[in-house]
Amino acid sequence: MPFVRELTWWRSGPSDSGDFPYDAVLGEFQRVGKHFVEKELLALLDEIRTRVVATGSAIPGAAGPTRLLRDFLDVALDKWDGRYDYRSYLALPLLRLPWTAEDPVAGPEDTPETDPANARRDSDRLLLRLVADALDFELTAAAGATTLLPLQRPGPETVAKRLRLGVRAALPAVSRLDPARTVDDPEPADAAATLHALAAADVTDDEERRLRLSMMPVYRSHDEYLFVRVLQAYECVFAGLADELRGTVAALTTGDPAAAADRLAYARDRLAAAGPLFSLLATMQPESFRTFREYTEGASAIQSRSYKLVESLCRTPEGSRLDSAAYRSVPEVREWVLAGHPSVDAAYRAAARAGRLAGADRDRVEREMRAFAEAVLGWRRTHHRLAVRMLGTRPGTGYTEGTPYLAAVRSTPVFTAVGPDPGAAAPPTNTGGCPE
Repeated sequence: MPFVRELTWWRSGPSDSGDFPYDAVLGEFQRVGKHFVEKELLALLDEIRTRVVATGSAIPGAAGPTRLLRDFLDVALDKWDGRYDYRSYLALPLLRLPWTAEDPVAGPEDTPETDPANARRDSDRLLLRLVADALDFELTAAAGATTLLPLQRPGPETVAKRLRLGVRAALPAVSRLDPARTVDDPEPADAAATLHALAAADVTDDEERRLRLSMMPVYRSHDEYLFVRVLQAYECVFAGLADELRGTVAALTTGDPAAAADRLAYARDRLAAAGPLFSLLATMQPESFRTFREYTEGASAIQSRSYKLVESLCRTPEGSRLDSAAYRSVPEVREWVLAGHPSVDAAYRAAARAGRLAGADRDRVEREMRAFAEAVLGWRRTHHRLAVRMLGTRPGTGYTEGTPYLAAVRSTPVFTAVGPDPGAAAPPTNTGGCPE
């Protein structure tokens, strides 16, 4: 195995983290699937990781090549270490989301930026790169120009549908980044290529490398590429929502109801605009999904830190919820909640009691809370429908019960300080397919 010789040479020389043979290692992981990587290679990578950490430079928060190498090795060796989970499956440390998903030295107690524009831009740029990369893989595979994940390739009609839906899912981010830019090519393949060119024109070398390294599927099924990228995109969305909710709490606490309403409105629009991602995910071939998910046991979306942080920033979960597997699977967020950090619900009540929220300002904040709550409930309902379509009654991965869990929590109130709009129509009860 040439890559083993290359790694052995790197380990024995005056190694520099910046010249680590990433491409050779990643290529082998992608060739066989992470679940099937030879123990010889894993043991060698483990030795290298020990050496890197022993230098003392790969400490939490370390930047540059050493941090990248540590993150890469931790993702690559998750199954070897016996700590494989949702976070490592999606290679989230390599994408460098906010603390809501990854940062081991920052916390959600950090003061949100006064101007959220930079955080919003970074989030949209990452979302665009993730979706564009997924579509580029579809184009490359359809052209027969790659041998990556060669099993169970989709047919031409499915590929065209994915291209169309993927462009639709990314367009809101494109518009937010630059209202003058758009993708209006009539042919799905041309539109996807244009989208990829837009994403590639605004990316640093470090961002491009991290994106490439963050694709470490467990098997060789074509559809796993789409699955990973869409889940990463939703992690990006929920990390952004958490930032908006933190900003909402700060605005309510400091007596700025207009800013609170604006943050809630942006969060609602962001979540609603991400809806087409579910339609894109629904194009997965069920048989392909059931094939590769056999090797994802231990990883489940119930372990998503960003989603749980969004939930707990809306309102403090009840004791039974905090003691459930859902929160015990994200101990960092659970500890943060137990430490007494505020939520939008609590900040709203406190602002109303203190007289900082009254009249038209209060009405607007309440409207935006209701609208955001309905967007979250709608997301949960769609998530449940898609899970039923793909899983049926099968248990979930990550040692969860699967669709019964999603059914049980889909109507849990997002806020309690503000009830649903009494004039709103009842939510649909259909549990059929996902929107196209």
